[in-house]
Amino acid sequence: MSSTDRPASEGASPTSTNGPDADEAAKTLAMSPESLLAAVVENSDDAIIAKSVDGTVLSWNRGAEDLFGWSAGEMIGKSVRIIIPDDRQAEEDAIVRQIVAGQRVSAMHTVRLRKTGARVRVSVTVSPVRDADGRIVGASTIARDVGALELARQQLAESERRFKMLADNISQLAWIADQDGYIFWYNKRWFEYTGTTLDQMQGWGWGTVHHPDHLAEVTERWKTHLAAGLSWEDTFPLKGRDGQYRWFLSRARPIHDEAGGIVCWFGTNTDITEQRAQAESIQTLLDEVNHRSKNMLTLIQSLARRSAPGNEEFLKRFVRRLDALAANQDLLVRRAWRRVAMDELVRAQLSFATDIAEGQIAIDGPALDVTARSAEVIGMALHELATNALKYGALTREGGRVVVDWAVHDDAFLMHWRESGGPQVDAPTRAGFGTSVIRDIPAVSLDAVATLDFAPNGLVWTLRCAAERVLAAAV
Repeated sequence: MSSTDRPASEGASPTSTNGPDADEAAKTLAMSPESLLAAVVENSDDAIIAKSVDGTVLSWNRGAEDLFGWSAGEMIGKSVRIIIPDDRQAEEDAIVRQIVAGQRVSAMHTVRLRKTGARVRVSVTVSPVRDADGRIVGASTIARDVGALELARQQLAESERRFKMLADNISQLAWIADQDGYIFWYNKRWFEYTGTTLDQMQGWGWGTVHHPDHLAEVTERWKTHLAAGLSWEDTFPLKGRDGQYRWFLSRARPIHDEAGGIVCWFGTNTDITEQRAQAESIQTLLDEVNHRSKNMLTLIQSLARRSAPGNEEFLKRFVRRLDALAANQDLLVRRAWRRVAMDELVRAQLSFATDIAEGQIAIDGPALDVTARSAEVIGMALHELATNALKYGALTREGGRVVVDWAVHDDAFLMHWRESGGPQVDAPTRAGFGTSVIRDIPAVSLDAVATLDFAPNGLVWTLRCAAERVLAAAV
């Protein structure tokens, strides 16, 4: 079949169409340029107004009707000043002067009136209209409602004002970095303290105010947390404008977008110089008190030896108990007399026994922090149990074994001392001071139930009390 024999659909241009759309397109192409322009103006969502030089409205499109509320019949032939508030009439005078001078007024944000009297914020562009001879015979005005845009701008400006007010008046130095750690913003406090400028500090310029002894380690830790996307915390000195260094606790956390990606990091530096000095002073005082307490314990030992000459067994047990108190005190001083890790407490109290019975004592329990008071009570009990095990119980034999464990169940703290593999256990015929330390003191001090089971195959000590009586408060 030749090309002249093809059906019309096959020989048609690729851009041609059939049906109603093709008919509409054909009608549009058939319109004169003037008619086409008039149709565009009439159907624009923007208000398009033609006026004479004296301000008489010559045309008023649908967009103008929708925006201002007056119909074309109500406005054509009337002064455009009807839609201009009294306090804005001077604007129209200035616009007329610019139009007469052949100048265009571009995107002026102002206020106009609706038919109801309500004000509407608009963006206005006014251009001179010339006749065939080039004379200015009027002006065309395009007005667009920008109320929502203005509101958004105002809200953004207010938000920025509040952020700046907050950021510049907090006590901390603050900064923002991009996802790669490049710092592009600092608050006012940073510049007040360091005496630097943004040009000096942006990016990685902050290294110049870090103490050289700490800079490499700080930088490495910061980069590690950046790569992992994890919140960062560190303590280091920063140089002030006076050249002196002060200590800061610094933290930064990643800020994520809706998809979970990191968009930036927000960081703060809190001056802890005074707190650090106070902590050092307190530690010095605690060390001094600890030293004096140990001297007192030594004096008590000396007095005991002088008061009970020849009673070596009594003296040994008495001195060991004093040593247990000293070990507890050392531990508490290291923890500022506030909280002690349970496993650290157990190991400290049993250190003398583990040196003698190496490998025969097993310790098991979750990571818990206990109060200073409970550490004293439990520590003394453990020391007494270990002393008895070395003298009478499982630790007197190489095959003997002691298991110390603790746990928290249903808001109750539970602790066990279990011996096995030692000589047969016989219940004592009387309760001495050791029994009081193991059983009675915990009962009174911790409101606990402390039991001693003298089972033939090995002693079992159990301590049970409310967890709140033992555990240190969470921090």
